[in-house]
Amino acid sequence: MPKNGILRAMNSFKLSETEICHVLRNVRSIAVVGLSPNADRPSFRVARGMQELGYRIIPVRPRVTAVLGEQAYADLASVPHKIDLVNVFRAPEHVPGIVDACIALGVKYLWLQDGVIHEEAAQRAQAAGITVVMDMCIWRDGGPCGRCAA
Repeated sequence: MPKNGILRAMNSFKLSETEICHVLRNVRSIAVVGLSPNADRPSFRVARGMQELGYRIIPVRPRVTAVLGEQAYADLASVPHKIDLVNVFRAPEHVPGIVDACIALGVKYLWLQDGVIHEEAAQRAQAAGITVVMDMCIWRDGGPCGRCAA
């Protein structure tokens, strides 16, 4: 793992397969914040792929009762199950509040999907002991490891 605890996938840094596998081997449940019930949306396709690999998907989206056969919750604080990883499909301005919830719940891993970049919130999560992956797709970039590890 990088010394600073933040795993970043920007033009200057590519998360290694070893680091991705480290994260995904330690995960069984994935809360997907912003999971759409629309099968055409990337969040749905990514979550379905991870579910097919054996990960338990926990939909987090207000005003939705269920997605992918799993009960949905309005926010992270409402989830009654242990959450290993929070996968974020929300605009960057929502990340600070999500980080607050992750810290309060003791979540170990935070994965911010492609285009979800919030340096300050990522630094705060890391300072609280959360491993952060930012601006990467958990399915595209983590799928090969997940196929072996779930």
